Amino acid sequence: MERLQRGTFRFQAVPTILGHAGIAGKKEGEGPLAGYFDRIHEDPMMEQTSWEKAESSLQQEVVGIALDKAALPPTGVDVMFSGDLLNQCIASTFGLRSLGIPHMGVYGACSTMVEALINAAVFVECGAANVCAAVTSSHFCSSERQFRTPLGYGGQRSPSAQWTVTGAGAAIVGKGGRIAVSAACVGIIDDLGIKDPCNMGAAMAPAAADTIRRYLTDTGTSPGDYDMILTGDLGFVGSDLLRQLLARDGIDLGDRHQDAGMMIFDREAQDVHAGGSGCGCIGSVLCSHIMQRMEEGALKRILAIATGALMSTTSAWQGETIPGVAHLVELNA
Repeated sequence: MERLQRGTFRFQAVPTILGHAGIAGKKEGEGPLAGYFDRIHEDPMMEQTSWEKAESSLQQEVVGIALDKAALPPTGVDVMFSGDLLNQCIASTFGLRSLGIPHMGVYGACSTMVEALINAAVFVECGAANVCAAVTSSHFCSSERQFRTPLGYGGQRSPSAQWTVTGAGAAIVGKGGRIAVSAACVGIIDDLGIKDPCNMGAAMAPAAADTIRRYLTDTGTSPGDYDMILTGDLGFVGSDLLRQLLARDGIDLGDRHQDAGMMIFDREAQDVHAGGSGCGCIGSVLCSHIMQRMEEGALKRILAIATGALMSTTSAWQGETIPGVAHLVELNA
């Protein structure tokens, strides 16, 4: 592994994606990316007795599909990294406990997918494991219950609010796959004093701008060197702010930038306000739509930057600000 700068490193043994999967809920299945998901659930309960159990079933299911694609049994995975938005990451621990895979829980809010992928790649790179799994999920109903108001309350949503994605993503990391995890940049916590929990895009945009800026500088590259710079999930508000922040430093993303929160829903037809959010947003988009396009040759070199708003219900009640973080991986087909 080559250390380029603080928090930025390039993999030399080149971990790869052996299998990947993305599954989604009914609303997500009505959006523009429906044809790419491995499975779409019409029932938000997924034959479970609670929304939290439904989210746990998402994780177990998406890991199973990814393992099938990699032609591996659960015993073929040395270490699993997973996380979600629920307190104590119960969607992950309850969903994956029956698989018998050594497990490390990670939490980066909506940045969890890339955080898990970085950890998996590092373990494979250094020889601590031959095969790792990176998994994450979110569920609209379980997130609303924890962070906002009961669904039956019928509260008005702010125009800057985002819609938590019901979905999950999983990637199996090892050697010999068709998509290389080439490099990574670990995000720095950034806090510009945003306190509005209904404006996550504004809270996370500064961290995304900082990570992209650092990575381009550390690697001596520019946006034009990549087929796509994918963020997730800034939504429409945060994506606009990201462009403004980078423009101040002379960085023009041009047509390279896309955001998972903007891609997964049809904003006009589905009434999702500022777009999608949640761990399952970039998780499901990256591990289905993006990786499929890379395998098809439509995308060859991309940056995936997952953004997270590091808040809790307790910190919000106490009037704290919402710090943001953004982690990055470079993927090459």
